[in-house]
Amino acid sequence: MLLSVASRDTHFTPMCPFPPDSVNDNAPILLSPPHMTGDEKLFIDEAFATNWIAPLGPNVDAFEREFGEVLGAMPCCATASGTAAIHLGLALLGVGSGDVVLCSSFTFVASANPIRLLGAEPVFIDSEPESWNMSPSALRRALEVLTAAGRKPKAVLVVNLYGQSADFGSIRPICEEWDVPILEDAAESLGATCLGHPSGTFGDISAFSFNGNKIITTSGGGMLSAHHAARVTRARFLATQAREPAPHYEHREAGFNYRMSNVLAGIGRAQLRALGSRVATRREIFTRYHDALGAIPGIHFMPEPAWSHSTRWLTALTVDPKKAGTTRDVLLQALAARKIEARPTWKPMHLQPLFAGCGYFAHESAGCSRDTSARLFQDGICLPSGSSMTVTQQQRVMDVIAGVMQQATTCRGAS
Repeated sequence: MLLSVASRDTHFTPMCPFPPDSVNDNAPILLSPPHMTGDEKLFIDEAFATNWIAPLGPNVDAFEREFGEVLGAMPCCATASGTAAIHLGLALLGVGSGDVVLCSSFTFVASANPIRLLGAEPVFIDSEPESWNMSPSALRRALEVLTAAGRKPKAVLVVNLYGQSADFGSIRPICEEWDVPILEDAAESLGATCLGHPSGTFGDISAFSFNGNKIITTSGGGMLSAHHAARVTRARFLATQAREPAPHYEHREAGFNYRMSNVLAGIGRAQLRALGSRVATRREIFTRYHDALGAIPGIHFMPEPAWSHSTRWLTALTVDPKKAGTTRDVLLQALAARKIEARPTWKPMHLQPLFAGCGYFAHESAGCSRDTSARLFQDGICLPSGSSMTVTQQQRVMDVIAGVMQQATTCRGAS
């Protein structure tokens, strides 16, 4: 009998048992493990040889400069995490106690937590079906309603999901119309483009993550970028405990210990040089999944609009139970039984107990309001997409999925 991977938030009812493969002893296939180039050690050895181990140092300076060049010569501040970059970014935009911040609902909790840490109130915005990212129509309605109520948002936090930018061609003009700044959470989208421009260049301030599962990694770490150098200078000040320029430790305001270490920045420099190949590999992985599984009834891959060039950081799809004859959870269960790590898509923030009672604006289409992000969570699954995954390993994943779908079809035909 298969072990259930359903949580208290989901429920699955197998439409047809799918027997475990007790003979398969292959190594586990992980969702998105770190992928080292081999050159990281050169920068790490240099840091050790020069004793630049503590935060800051030549690697940090170089990593900020080189990362900024990828974005088109934008000033950058290397941080301890992507969450730290978001926290700093909101602080730079003046977010504080009692403020309202609009935030993508379909995201990881790290996007929303810093809003609460600053004493502000998150109001969540639904996704659009076309990109799975923030719905421009829901955003416009939220700005209209809240501004009319005298609660004009202090900022809009737009998340770029699973390697794909949000529709900034629509979102940016809306925010400019209401004169509300954008914090672009590009934690998952480094290397992507929107309208031909790099992801992370559309926000007034942008935040990136180099967590171990990201397209490039520094083990942990993040980056803040901004179009105005003064904001990055201010970010560096706040990130180093807001220490005033004095021979002693002088502090006039509260700061944070948010700077990246010189060792981790060295890892990032080597990783950054492989960004192009990492994007190409993950897109190839997506193409193989799509070619092998895209014609199966009920399977729908995350779309890529014409204005977008996604990295396909994670290959994500939905399983329509009515058309597929099975559910996302049965598929997760079968993959787990074969030592294959796959995960549900993000549970939207407006459905999280942590944010119970927070405002939410759903997507509207043709006069009909619908909770797009809730549906994407209910049916969505992320497949193994690591750039170090072999074709043989990916075939193993696809064989399991195809087997589940075939079994469901057989069961349905026999019923």
